[in-house]
Amino acid sequence: MRRFALAFATGAAGTIAFAPYDFFPALLLAYAVLVLMIDGAASGAHPARAGAALGFWFGFGFFFAGLYWIGYAFLVDADRFAWMLPFVAIIVPGGLAFFFMAACAVCAKFWRRGWQRIFIFAAVFIAADWLRGHIFTGFPWHLAGYGWGASLALLQSVSVIGVYGLSLLTFLLGASFALLFDRPRRWPFPVAFTLLFALLAAWGAWRLAADTHATVAGVNLRIVQPDTSQRIKYDPPYVARNWRRLLDLSRAPSAKPVTHLIWPEAAPPIWWLARDGMAMGDIGELLGADKVLLTGATRIGFENGEPRFYNSFYAIAPGARIVATYDKFHLVPFGEYLPFEHTLKALGIEQIAGGSSSFSEGPGPRTLTAPGVPPFGPLICYEVIFPGAVVDKANRPSWLLNLTDDSWFGPGTGPEQHLFIARVRAIEEGLPIARAANSGISGVIDAYGRMPVRLALNTRGFLDAALPIALPPTIFSRIGALILLFMFLVCAGAALWR
Repeated sequence: MRRFALAFATGAAGTIAFAPYDFFPALLLAYAVLVLMIDGAASGAHPARAGAALGFWFGFGFFFAGLYWIGYAFLVDADRFAWMLPFVAIIVPGGLAFFFMAACAVCAKFWRRGWQRIFIFAAVFIAADWLRGHIFTGFPWHLAGYGWGASLALLQSVSVIGVYGLSLLTFLLGASFALLFDRPRRWPFPVAFTLLFALLAAWGAWRLAADTHATVAGVNLRIVQPDTSQRIKYDPPYVARNWRRLLDLSRAPSAKPVTHLIWPEAAPPIWWLARDGMAMGDIGELLGADKVLLTGATRIGFENGEPRFYNSFYAIAPGARIVATYDKFHLVPFGEYLPFEHTLKALGIEQIAGGSSSFSEGPGPRTLTAPGVPPFGPLICYEVIFPGAVVDKANRPSWLLNLTDDSWFGPGTGPEQHLFIARVRAIEEGLPIARAANSGISGVIDAYGRMPVRLALNTRGFLDAALPIALPPTIFSRIGALILLFMFLVCAGAALWR
């Protein structure tokens, strides 16, 4: 039990490497301790069983501490969903911990006492993280590579190897420190990997220094952050006030003529914006003859006479003409749709957003066009968290537009982590991102992951900003999957070396 308690505490402590704390030594130390604990599990009579138990408690602590903010979503409509909170606090971290459980079981089963074990550890754990990011719709949050928020220069490496590649190297670096407890101590490995990270940071600093800070001519964005509480957003006594707030923030004077207004995910407090004549009339008046509105909104469509509901995006030109639409394709399980919907509804379980019916999914990443702005790829909410799956590869956009509503996740670390993940996507793809969040954090991210202007969390207001230019396609955006496979094979080969 002491071992399991230590594993839980080690996993929980490792999460302070992630935003907003960015204390990366915590994650490296957590991996080193885990390697030493696998040493003990592998020496017993039932190594796989002991490793599985160890991995489960490490993963449970890791996700329990790192994802506590998910619970806020169940308190937005507390009368309906608060009863689920104790179950969520166990099921979410417990379910995700199974990936660590499987990884530690495999490691303990095939463990070797020499230096090869750090390569076994890295190969198995990157495979587990990749699976966590892809199966069952995927949830690639708290990947090891996100633990380097303290060094923007080092993060530039994801433009080549992606966040999964950086995660693999992070597993190796952290695990290598366990070799300092061997007899004799194996100094060359931690020294070599530390030097590798120093070289990556030096290259990243050179890359940042070469930037010209150029922006797209003739494009002046206004990002509106209404900070509207989910509890009263659609409440009839407050709908008119919430709508006026959006319009007033959009009309406020600006130093330069605004060309494009950006509102967050489902910003209008109106369920079916395109079908509301009064709201569309207000938008037409707001835009005049020279502005374009880019906004999230809910949408209703019909298929074979049956209604289908979508979490959508609209590009609206002068005259309130809808010139482009996009439907969110990566929906949040239990948030926007219910897996096994009929069975779970029979048990009294509903999704927490979107009313009584689940949202339907769109076709996938798309590149859209709108007047006066380069082609762009919209991403709604957590669609931005999936590495390598955020752009239409056949029609690369010039920038990304991330509309979100992080008010579901309270005032804690969740919104900060979501923003940081978006910054890593910008570096991976070499594309700037304009980000509008209902309660924050809104702003413009350049193609190097920098965020020169932002609106703080839980702040009502707007910001006016230019649109940074895109970089040429990065190595990751072209062959990132092959690079990760090559790195994995090298790591696996080193693990099997005799």
